Parts: sequence; C-alpha cells; structure tokens
Amino acid sequence: MDKNILYAAVIAFLLNTILSPYIIQELIKLKLGQNVRQDGLETHLKKAGTPSMGGIIFLISTALTSCLFFKDNKELQSILFITMGYGIVGFLDDYIKVAKKRSEGLTPIQKLLGQLGVTIIFAYLLAYYVGLDTNILIPFTDGKFLDLGPLYYPFLVFAVLGLVNAVNLTDGVDGLAGSVTVLVATFFAAVAWGFNSGSAPIAAAMAGSLLGFLLFNSYPAKVFMGDTGSLALGGFVSAMAFILKMPLFILIIGIIYIIETLSVIIQVSYFKKTHKRVFRMAPYHHHLEKGGWEETKVVSVFAIITAIMCLIGLMAI
Repeated sequence: MDKNILYAAVIAFLLNTILSPYIIQELIKLKLGQNVRQDGLETHLKKAGTPSMGGIIFLISTALTSCLFFKDNKELQSILFITMGYGIVGFLDDYIKVAKKRSEGLTPIQKLLGQLGVTIIFAYLLAYYVGLDTNILIPFTDGKFLDLGPLYYPFLVFAVLGLVNAVNLTDGVDGLAGSVTVLVATFFAAVAWGFNSGSAPIAAAMAGSLLGFLLFNSYPAKVFMGDTGSLALGGFVSAMAFILKMPLFILIIGIIYIIETLSVIIQVSYFKKTHKRVFRMAPYHHHLEKGGWEETKVVSVFAIITAIMCLIGLMAI
C-alpha cells in the first residue's frame, strides 16, 4: 500500500488529537454551546450547552494534511473544495443558531442556495478541471459502466444535495455520524488506492481526522460536530463517490444515511395524510432511542451495519 495513505491518516489523527482540547476550550469560552429542542428526547436535554461547531477541528486537520498532497492533485483539490464549501455553509448555520440562541439557523432557502452554489461549482470542476466523463460504475457487474450523458449533471446535483442532507440527519447521537463516516472514508481510501486515484490521501486524512474527533465526540460527547461538520462530511462523501465514479455504491455503503432519510420522509408524508406516526420519532436513531436503546448501542449497531456493507461494497466493484 502507498505509504502516503498511511502518512495522511496518521498525521491527520495526530493533528486532530492535538488541536481538539484547545479548540474545545475556545468554543466553551465563546459560549458556542448546543441548543437542544424542547420537543426532542428528554435524555438529550442534559446535552444543552455542550460545545458545538466541533466540525471545525476535523476540517482543519483534514485540510492541513491534504495540503501535503495538494500540488498538481486536481482530484484532491476538488474534493477539498466541496468539503470546505459545505463546511462554511454549515458554519454559518451553526453560528446563527448559537449567536441568536435558537434551534434554527439559516433559513431553508438560504441553506439551499448555499448548498446549490457549492454543488454547481463542484460539477464544473469535475467537467472542466478534473476532466471527468459522465460514466458511473455499476455495482456487481464486474466493472461495467453506465454513461448518463446529459443526465449526469442533474443527477449529480440531486444526488449531492440529497446525500449531504442525509449525512446531516444522521448526526443526532453522540459519535454516530463520525463512526459511520469514518468507515465510509476508509472504504473510499482503499478503493482510491486500488484505482490509483489522487483522492486517496484526502480520504485517508478524513478517516484519521474522524478517529481523532471520536475521542472527544463519542458518548458522552465533549463536543458536537454541528452542521459545520455534518454538512462537510456530506460534501466529502458525495465528492469521493463522484470522483471515483461510484455514486451508486452509496446505496450500499451509505445504507445508514439512506435509512435515516427515508424514515424522515415516511414520517412526514404519513403524518400529513393521516396525522399519525409510523415511527416513535424520526430520524430512525431517535425511534430506537424512544424504544429503549442506549446511544452507545445505536452507534455500535449502525457502525457494524456500515462495516458489513462496506465489505459488500468491495465485493460489488
């Protein structure tokens, strides 16, 4: 295996571990604490005041590590752009929440416009900077591709926006989004190495950064990633999937993101029609908590499912 991948993971892990205590203390000093919805789970009320916006930590460590492999690496540069771009949108959303002490930050239209802008620029980079074609790999076909032609870019925009917000929905339990995504990032690092892709170092760096972040974000969390982190992770996962021509593989390795999103869609749609609920609470991890599952059990089970699906994803290439 290329030692650069190992170096990237280790450097990012160490940077994140070193930076975390200092940044967490600064977040506490600035009183950038989490606002917890009063209509949410009672067990989560005790989390009010826990420093949020911790996604800054793994974004910094990932970005600094990626700079070591930045030169002439168009794939890495494009992935870093969308990751940081979505991180900035999330940061603005988080800052408004904590500054105004409310549960909602940017308005839905502001958030959509920000996300759409970042995604369109990423699509432009893929086409005219990286020079990627419109083929996508089909799982379980021994390497066959499907050429989407002119449908590729509308598909990209729809898929990226959907996946980013799916990852965002997954961030609702201590360590959940980080645990699931560190496995997805590891999958992409392995595949990128196998494909000899320039995206391998940033995938490894993200995996290392998240491992360091989980030391402080696992239950009981000392810091939350906030939308700063969850939107950035969504951007990263989306970018890796498209750079490697593997967006369809998200249906496999990103099964937790999909389950979480579907649970919300089903809950909202069914409630509008019948004024009854399918789940105790959505997203699905809250349904399980309402049913008596501890946060640690939710994270463990979801991580195990993701690990198994990543193995299946490797088999599907």
